Amino acid sequence: MIQATNLCKQFEQNVKEGKKNKKIEFMAVDHVSLEAKEGEIVGILGPNGAGKTTLLRMLGMLMTPTQGELTLTDTTGEVITDVTKRKQTIGYLSNNTKLYARFSIREYLAFLGDLYGYSKQEIEERTNKIFEVLDMNSFADNRIEKLSTGQTQRASIARCLMADPQLYILDEPTLGLDIVSADAIIRFMQEQKENGKTVLYSTHYLEEAEVLCDRIYMICQGKIVAHGTPQDLKEQTNTANLREAFHAIYDEAIEGGVQV
Repeated sequence: MIQATNLCKQFEQNVKEGKKNKKIEFMAVDHVSLEAKEGEIVGILGPNGAGKTTLLRMLGMLMTPTQGELTLTDTTGEVITDVTKRKQTIGYLSNNTKLYARFSIREYLAFLGDLYGYSKQEIEERTNKIFEVLDMNSFADNRIEKLSTGQTQRASIARCLMADPQLYILDEPTLGLDIVSADAIIRFMQEQKENGKTVLYSTHYLEEAEVLCDRIYMICQGKIVAHGTPQDLKEQTNTANLREAFHAIYDEAIEGGVQV
């Protein structure tokens, strides 16, 4: 499980006043608390600039919070304090994840498996399983630099799977993908949930989130403005679907004083 308490991230921004530049501080993430448990898919929804990626980067230990606490526990409920073990627990994926372009996917996974200390037999077995889960056999031996956008995204997820983390943090994993690639990634998330893993992910595809997510956090200008199951959010807003609920919650947040 991952639990965040009062996470904040403050940045400096240059603002022009007349002929001079002035530095001001702003909160990209403002006292956010959330949790995601084993066997659960949790969605982070919000408009562009809401703070989703900054939040996910802090949860993935790629960015240090200005304030707040982050707790990771293993499957026995024991808190993980060792920094290396905490990072090993997390598989992080974003649209700009870099891969070794001149490797084939099979070569890249073998390279990673060797780094993780797997035997040759274990590497082969894990690689074959990953290719099956993500439907990658048809392009598994292609060089990464020759892959399509969707194939590259699946290669990035294969990288995460090779480490077998307990927690997946996925930043818009299906953005701009064709139907086949997007469906492969959706199946992957569902299978990880069934395997007792935790999946935290952001998306702009509200219909996708409504079907996939056990719970959802809606973020606006760095603040959590709503939280609950898709059904909870629809009932709270008296709407028929998550898209309508999102707009109702967003509009209410703006009227309530959240600045955009």
